[in-house]
Amino acid sequence: MRELQFREALREALTEEMKRDENVFLMGEEVAEYDGAYKVSQGILKEFGEKRVVDTPISELGFTGIGVGAAMNGLRPVIEFMTFNFSLVAIDQVINSAAKMYSMSGGQFNIPIVFRGPSASAGQLGAQHSQAFESWYANCPGLKVVCPSNPYDAKGLLKSAIRDNDPVIFMESEQMYGDKGEVPEGEYLIPIGVADIKRRGGHVTIASFGKIIKVAMQAADELAKEGIEAEVIDLRTVRPIDYNTIIESVKKTNRLVILEEAWPLASIASEVTYKIQQDAFDYLDAPVRRITTADTPLSYAPTLVKEFLPNAEKVIKVVKEVMYI
Repeated sequence: MRELQFREALREALTEEMKRDENVFLMGEEVAEYDGAYKVSQGILKEFGEKRVVDTPISELGFTGIGVGAAMNGLRPVIEFMTFNFSLVAIDQVINSAAKMYSMSGGQFNIPIVFRGPSASAGQLGAQHSQAFESWYANCPGLKVVCPSNPYDAKGLLKSAIRDNDPVIFMESEQMYGDKGEVPEGEYLIPIGVADIKRRGGHVTIASFGKIIKVAMQAADELAKEGIEAEVIDLRTVRPIDYNTIIESVKKTNRLVILEEAWPLASIASEVTYKIQQDAFDYLDAPVRRITTADTPLSYAPTLVKEFLPNAEKVIKVVKEVMYI
């Protein structure tokens, strides 16, 4: 099977959906003439023209509002944020317009819009450009929040997001755009709200999503060398969350470690922990443990970046603690 970069898988999904439906268009900063800040939209302007690939000023609130209005009138916008850190400028339109319009209009207006771009840390970018927003947006009814971890999932989930009649937040990572993975030639869709078991195991469950899945897999590989087989679950979407897949895994392994690149308070890990203690408490042989970032703004110094983020060593340590070894 062929291998594509993460950015190429996203581009292929966008291109296929724009060919399939003339109502789909892309809008954002540098998406057209510059071929995208991360080259996701490379060549799309040449193929589809400036009416369907629209460069915008640095005015997130403005072009997000235009996108919501376009969706209300039957189009299917894909709005690219250069980073979700910049989406804070537009959060009023995302939360108070896109997410609530269907409810406030009594079902008269669907908002089939996708907001996509990178979230969380990407090296030495400073505190204002390194925040993870998955749990922020997942807190809002009316939104769906998707966090792919590899090119295969990225393509299938983005195609599903574009076809969805609800607003979808599609979280990527600057550090994943060059990642390569197998992507089949033919069309396929991955349903929103279905987790994937990336690795089977019987001793402990490790659940995560997005680029931190790579840390979970690295830790699982190292643990296997010591005879500890971890089952790694990629949530893929954090609203809705596929609780059943996690619960069924915990029934088998009796232990759960949740790995997340986000601050600890009100995190996705907090929500999953609550659900497991509610619905699978009797199966637990150890407390649910979570590994998050440090509860502080991310510093610029490389040594502090390393301390701030989850890593395989931290996962291995916590797994051994829940196994009492």
